[in-house]
Amino acid sequence: MDKRLLDILVCPVTKGKLIVRGDELWSRQAALAFPVRDGIPVMLEDEARALNLDELEILEKESR
Repeated sequence: MDKRLLDILVCPVTKGKLIVRGDELWSRQAALAFPVRDGIPVMLEDEARALNLDELEILEKESR
């Protein structure tokens, strides 16, 4: 994904930073994973999935 695009994208729920994880953009604050389909981020809350506890723990460890 283009770095310039990532620099301007934010979580549509919290307006917080997004983290690239595979083919998703994760929002730690909202505990949501937004899909990236064919290189296009789908920034709709209804299309996002909830992060599970293990994924949230990974984000917490990385932020330290």
